[in-house]
Amino acid sequence: MTEQSQDHKKNSEEQQASGSRRRGDVLENAILSAAWEELAETGYSRLTMEAVAARAKTNKTAVYRRWPNKAKLIVAALMKHAPKPSIEAPDTGTLREDVLTLLDGIIKPMQMIGAETIHGLMVEFHGDELHSKMTLPPRSEDPLSKAMTNILRNAERRGELKLEELTERVITLPIDLVRLELLTTHTPLTDEAVIEIVDVIFLPLVRKLNKQG
Repeated sequence: MTEQSQDHKKNSEEQQASGSRRRGDVLENAILSAAWEELAETGYSRLTMEAVAARAKTNKTAVYRRWPNKAKLIVAALMKHAPKPSIEAPDTGTLREDVLTLLDGIIKPMQMIGAETIHGLMVEFHGDELHSKMTLPPRSEDPLSKAMTNILRNAERRGELKLEELTERVITLPIDLVRLELLTTHTPLTDEAVIEIVDVIFLPLVRKLNKQG
């Protein structure tokens, strides 16, 4: 190998090491991994695009080209790396445990993400963009609403209730209360709050409506 070829190879290796040769999904994944790690180490409020770029061994222009602000970058990183909420309808054998298990599968990932990050994202998304992120599909198309309906159908088969006595709004009440709490407090619910929703609000209402029916 000539001296010129050796110099070219060395320059190429140095460029790859610095991240300048990475393109497309490879670079994007490196940035998202760096954002996830930076979030875990420094927290949302102290995280900067420059720090993410440095950790990903790229320049901040490459980061801003894909995500124009910190909130959008962190949302993308969470979608790729954070635990996904469970939206499957459990069948534990009792209505109470089924609802608690479903809600637990929703809030546990939020608790892991943490209140600071959730609050920061809620604050930094604005106007129509925030509205579009928070707008929910019709109840008939919402996976969580479908899961609640399936839970109540299982409870009906076990003889715990009559589903026909419950309106759509009552069926989705636990899910709606979790969403309302998140929107108004910008923090994930505690385990105690979830138990209160189920034991103090939802189950007494279901029993009352079935007794009346």
